[in-house]
Amino acid sequence: MKKLRVGVVGLGMGRNHITGFKSHPQAEVVAISDTNEARLREIGDQHGIPARYTAFDEMLAREHLDIVAIATPNAFHMPQTVAALKAGCHVLCEKPMAINAQEARLMLDTARAAGKRIMINFSYRFTEQSWALKQQVDSGILGEIYFARTVWHRRRGIPGFGGWFGQKTLAGGGPLIDLGVHRLDLALWLMGYPTPVWVLGSTYNHLASDLARRENKTFDVEDFAVGIVKFANGATLIVEASWAANIKERELMETRLLGTKGGLVQHNINEGYSFEAELYFERNGCHFDMRLHPPVPAVKSPMYHFVESILTNTPHIATGEEGLVVMQLLDALYASAAQGRPIALA
Repeated sequence: MKKLRVGVVGLGMGRNHITGFKSHPQAEVVAISDTNEARLREIGDQHGIPARYTAFDEMLAREHLDIVAIATPNAFHMPQTVAALKAGCHVLCEKPMAINAQEARLMLDTARAAGKRIMINFSYRFTEQSWALKQQVDSGILGEIYFARTVWHRRRGIPGFGGWFGQKTLAGGGPLIDLGVHRLDLALWLMGYPTPVWVLGSTYNHLASDLARRENKTFDVEDFAVGIVKFANGATLIVEASWAANIKERELMETRLLGTKGGLVQHNINEGYSFEAELYFERNGCHFDMRLHPPVPAVKSPMYHFVESILTNTPHIATGEEGLVVMQLLDALYASAAQGRPIALA
């Protein structure tokens, strides 16, 4: 079987995409692109990739790719995705899908017109605990889910302080669009992506703005965000995200769901990037706590999943449609914070 030809643009996060695609025997990363020539040379040498481009458009024109992975700053997701789709490529795009929902919709419309796929790298679905939790929720163990809370806080952890992450024109926002997007998608996925009807959001910038002034850095996004999402089915979701907050933990990630028959929680272990999960329920008047032990074999990477779905012509998860819903929520939360009032979505 012919291998799918993959190109990767943006070699900060993109180096993880290369590793993920290389894990599939029917995918080959044949070209990479980055404006940083030193990084381009380093990653190219590390993975033995001869085709290296500082210009993304040149890579598209020369390489006849099947898949393009886009891992550049958020502001470039839309134009690069649209260009790749029009060049006949499927696209795996880093989160967030775009700067705003308008751009995300254009990406989705272009994919449909081109007959190509868009998958969003909502990577926190692709852990053993997340996969096992989804199976449990879909089995009905929680009953009707009526409340969820999903959180990613850092005590101090502003990525690339002074760089593009802290510039609204390039990033679209701060920790809500950077970290919160992961936990938001995870909660929505576990809940079955219910239809949101209104949101109420607040953003703050007390700690990072002071630090930026002292260090003469550019920073015009929030350092803390919180929001409430109400759904058509009556359920409520709270989302919280921060790069700087006066908390005990260095890194705190948690997603909790409450249902009519049971509840669950997934949280990070020892303030790191490994996770554990538990379920809680009542049977015949007795309360049970169940530690979730994920199944074997381990869940494959998002890149592996995307390749496999293309080869087998089967649906993939983390779709562009779901990416658009997330962008609509992020837009509404930011608008609510700016206007100081709830925002209706439907």
